[in-house]
Amino acid sequence: MATAVDLEPADGERSPDSPVGKLAAQIAHRIEADVMRRGWPVGESLGSEQDLRERFGVSRAVLREAVRLVEHHQVARMRRGPGGGLLVCAPDAGPATRSMVIYLEYVGTSVTELLDARLLLEPIAVGLAAERLTENGITTLRASLEDELARRNEKGVWARDSLHTLLAGLCGNPVLHLFVDVLNRLTARYANTSRRISRSEMLAAKEVSYGAHQAIVDAVIAGDGARAQTKLAEHLEASAAWIEKHRVRRTRLAGTVIEPETAGGAHAKLAEVVAARIHDDIATHGWQVGSALGSEADLLARYGISRAVLREAVRLLEYHSVARMRRGPGGGLIVAEPEPQASIDTMALYLEYQGVTGDDLRIVRDAIELGTVAQVTARHAEGDAQVAERLESAVRWATEGPADQPRKADLFHSELAELAGNPVLSLFLGIITELFRRHAAGQNQALPGDKAADEVQHVHQRILDAIIDGDAGVARHRMRRHLDALIPWWH
Repeated sequence: MATAVDLEPADGERSPDSPVGKLAAQIAHRIEADVMRRGWPVGESLGSEQDLRERFGVSRAVLREAVRLVEHHQVARMRRGPGGGLLVCAPDAGPATRSMVIYLEYVGTSVTELLDARLLLEPIAVGLAAERLTENGITTLRASLEDELARRNEKGVWARDSLHTLLAGLCGNPVLHLFVDVLNRLTARYANTSRRISRSEMLAAKEVSYGAHQAIVDAVIAGDGARAQTKLAEHLEASAAWIEKHRVRRTRLAGTVIEPETAGGAHAKLAEVVAARIHDDIATHGWQVGSALGSEADLLARYGISRAVLREAVRLLEYHSVARMRRGPGGGLIVAEPEPQASIDTMALYLEYQGVTGDDLRIVRDAIELGTVAQVTARHAEGDAQVAERLESAVRWATEGPADQPRKADLFHSELAELAGNPVLSLFLGIITELFRRHAAGQNQALPGDKAADEVQHVHQRILDAIIDGDAGVARHRMRRHLDALIPWWH
């Protein structure tokens, strides 16, 4: 029987789908669950490389691949030498946030879909900020407005509308804060693909934006959440209209200059920065899946890095399914079709570290899932036969799916999100679902699983019945009660 060492390919050729890659991912997941069980003790050692190899019964190759994943998720870092070992660290959302933005660009998120997601989530954040604002928060908001006023004469489109992320940070909900940040970054990238416009037109746009921001801040400081939400919605709709009017039409967005925090911050490993640069180069050329970016020698010369750095960067790109290294004639770094799971994992871990509460989760999940239920009900009423077909299959899967598949009850929810047709909301729901599962694993708490399959199927069927009847109100009511029943599992 082959061991992990026997199965290990040559350096730089490992794939997440190889036996070594799959085993490494399992070990990484166990290490991360252990960190959560310990309460995320930053600075504490989880053990030396030898200790960890013995604990998990794996080869050096498997453990080192697992450590790479844990490091990329920013859960822990391996320190060599005396007093070293795998040390728990404080994560930063930057790298995964950037990967999410790239993925959403790749799938072709439209301005309308982006606006729908923002209108669903940002008013909630602003309303909470108005309720929870402190004296320090007032000072911060006014300083932000002063900074915006000072920058309005700068050339070009504003790099990022920081006030929106700032307001979300003041709402006290880490999930909302993170999601609004992603939405804001993506909006900025759309805005930065605008056609050339006159200086006077740009100044006029900035004046309008500043006036809207001032009105929102005044309402938040006054504690008038309803007025703040109304002003915010008007501002978002106006901003989306401006982008649609001025942006250059492309299938996908071009790359942009890498911001330090989105490449992993000042302490980011060089490999992460290089991976981010390659991300942008791929996006700039329209994400041509299957095309070669160059051989290893080409890439070493292009980016001016060592072979070790390049190979580490390639591992990160492979993990996110952005590109894969192909050996032999006609090989090189080949553009792949990205998938979101790596970013979902990283975001879920980051939110766990942030101390997300059951109430934080409920607020955001309710907004997303109740919004998708209403959209899917309308889609079915318009005659889309896919709705009933796909949801009926998802309802049955809760009991008919394989007994060893722990996520089969989630299919109904993910199908609803996909049928709603908004990739942003589908991605956000995936993060919430993964966060729920990782939290339960970290608390040594088994989820209901097959024991509750019949009950879950019954509830899902009742929601589907209301959708088919065209009764969005009843469908939302049943979904809300279903989601409320999940909260006791969050401790």
